Amino acid sequence: MLYKFFMSVQKEILLLRRDFGGLVILFVMPLVLIITITLIQNATFKTISDNKIPVLLVDNDQGAIAKTVKENLDKSGAFSIVTQIDNQNLTETSAQEAVFKGKYQLAIIIPEKLSIDLQAKVDQNVNKILSGFGLEDSTKIQKQEVSISQKEVRLYFDPATQMTFKNGVKSAIDKMISQIETQSIYKTFQDQLGEGDEPIFDQKSFITFKEIVPKVNDKEILPNSVQHNVPAWSLFAIFFIVVPLSINIVKEKGQGTQIRLITNPVPYSLIIAGKTATYLLICMIQFLLMVAVGIYVFPYLNLPILDVSGKMILMIIVALFSGLAAIGFGILLGTVAKTQEQSAPFGATSVVILAAIGGVWVPVFAMPKIMQFVSHISPMNWGLNAFYDVLLRNGSLADILPEISCLLLFFITTITIAILYDKKKRAV
Repeated sequence: MLYKFFMSVQKEILLLRRDFGGLVILFVMPLVLIITITLIQNATFKTISDNKIPVLLVDNDQGAIAKTVKENLDKSGAFSIVTQIDNQNLTETSAQEAVFKGKYQLAIIIPEKLSIDLQAKVDQNVNKILSGFGLEDSTKIQKQEVSISQKEVRLYFDPATQMTFKNGVKSAIDKMISQIETQSIYKTFQDQLGEGDEPIFDQKSFITFKEIVPKVNDKEILPNSVQHNVPAWSLFAIFFIVVPLSINIVKEKGQGTQIRLITNPVPYSLIIAGKTATYLLICMIQFLLMVAVGIYVFPYLNLPILDVSGKMILMIIVALFSGLAAIGFGILLGTVAKTQEQSAPFGATSVVILAAIGGVWVPVFAMPKIMQFVSHISPMNWGLNAFYDVLLRNGSLADILPEISCLLLFFITTITIAILYDKKKRAV
């Protein structure tokens, strides 16, 4: 029996050696994919310093507020302010046109007399408060009070701009304006009370925010593009073996190879064992190549190095069980499919769908509620969460046990269905 098993493995290896294009897909394409995607996404995981986003600014105010907005945008380090296009001063119309044509992502329009009207409104409110304490003549204040209309800072976004960027910009500008209003109120109170130039109010924010980053051995664990992309696209590559695996099974059925093997006699479970061992070896080679790229190649591309110190064994365990799940799915698909035209498109499409709902492309927390629930049925989601537990959460074997148990159960279920289906089909 052991001899038949090794011969089955040798048969699978010979089939793969003869399919050079399939080997390229299995080994080379995932490496190209992980390098390309990581280079593209790297900027979103770190502070933007070299690649500043140009922002159109139309200053109709020419006052303190506009000056503060400019200073804050400069200090952020993420934006470069543009006030002219083709040596022509910007207007709201020209800025709107440039943004809506996709030439710029954002335009900020500061309305006229914003600084003057804000100060006037603050003066009115402060005078009202002081009059309530008897420090101002209320009759005089009522006569001097003039209705001041509300001002709006208009933002124009490129229609193709992502919602997260829009919300971030709006939140930052709203914070700037709030700080300016607060400072104006403090200053007006000081002037009305007749104090000197030294500030009598502490204008620093009383409440601040601080992110507490988890540490392991006094070293902060900071997520980066490499820690996301290496496990995510390793899983994608592992599951993509569904395509060549299912195609080979369909070929064997079409060419009569499977019938000749069974009449030797060789039980179908032994054939499956040979395929599992062969393709599991391929999965592990794929995974180790991806990790090697993260450790040895990424630093030469100015990307963060993949830190696997003390985590490699657990990562190999996760990859092993993920490979079993992928192989089980591929064997089931090859057993059920009747032609290569059925197995190849369905296999490729199903892997893409499992990757999409599993969080490989879009984080699960950013999905709608229904899709967050659906994501739990994807084996890629189980594998990805297990990798995150190891890489980012400093998890132990006990922490990843639920995920790898699900992957193993998925493999057993798919293999059992494939064996029963084949047995029933041959009995007919």
